Amino acid sequence: MNKPLRYVQIGTGGFGQWWCNAFLPRLKTLGLAEAIAAVDINPEALLNAKSALGLPESRLYTDAEKAVAETLPDFITIVVPPAFHEKMVDIAVKYGCHILSEKPIADTMAACSRIYKKVKAAGLKMAVTMSHRFDQDKMSLEAEVKSGKYGRLHYIVHRFTQNCRKFGTWGKFRHEIPDPLLVEGTVHHFDILRALSGADAKTVYARTWNPPWGEFAGDSTALIVLEMTNGVKCLYEGAKANASTLNGWGNDYLRAECEDGTLELDCRNLRVIRGGPGKALGQDLPLLEQEAWTNSLLSEMFCNWLLGMRENHPTNLDDNMQCAALLFAAIESAHTAQIVNVQDFLAKQL
Repeated sequence: MNKPLRYVQIGTGGFGQWWCNAFLPRLKTLGLAEAIAAVDINPEALLNAKSALGLPESRLYTDAEKAVAETLPDFITIVVPPAFHEKMVDIAVKYGCHILSEKPIADTMAACSRIYKKVKAAGLKMAVTMSHRFDQDKMSLEAEVKSGKYGRLHYIVHRFTQNCRKFGTWGKFRHEIPDPLLVEGTVHHFDILRALSGADAKTVYARTWNPPWGEFAGDSTALIVLEMTNGVKCLYEGAKANASTLNGWGNDYLRAECEDGTLELDCRNLRVIRGGPGKALGQDLPLLEQEAWTNSLLSEMFCNWLLGMRENHPTNLDDNMQCAALLFAAIESAHTAQIVNVQDFLAKQL
């Protein structure tokens, strides 16, 4: 049996607290990995790692490079705001550590490209935790779409709307950054659409804005049209400053129009609808059952990848560059009001 991998958790406040409490302890239970240090610029946030990961005071750091240099882990986990991802990746590359990072790869396409080139040149493995695509309801919908029971996929509609209009209700930093909806929300939804369609994006056309009542520095609302490389079309509605939360975080509305049935996911309820005018009938469908979902599942997959028990990771760096390219191509489209060819956009960056 392999010895457990050793990792340093970087970021233990905010969503990093969830990593410490809800995701990472399972790796130790499975015998896959154990924490040897934790990092946060806020000493109080390190108490999360001390209690949940069982780390002594001597392994709690406020300096990421010092933590990695003194412990030389097999991998690091990055759970800090996107603007700081590249700095953490540089530390990992310097000390030869593999990387499991929160989305997106970085806060700009240029930074994503630099990270890609550095990690590939160093021969390291990196994966990005696109957790929503690996949630129970979304994986169940994907399985039904790809089952063949409903014929060919025609198009997809995705709705994500929420009342987080007041400053700080979606996390303070998200109200202060440019393009918050796309960078912090839609990136997950793009990944879901890629999975459901079974293809990468060919083109994107995005219109984004912030209503007068939305207390955001950047755009909080978007209507986006995608065409995928296999011809599937996608329509996306995202809003963080609406008067009501129809399908908030994790409770997306997704409708996959297939040749022989409409598959509808709404607030984690999945059904198939069939029938002509005035006769449409819905049938509830069961969700998949398994032991782990979202980041718990993705971190397990990552450890198995490093240990040679998986050939690849579903959200590895190469795959996630497609997601990053779609995200930043959508931002370019929003800023220029032009259709952007996503594959051309990515090719120019690499």
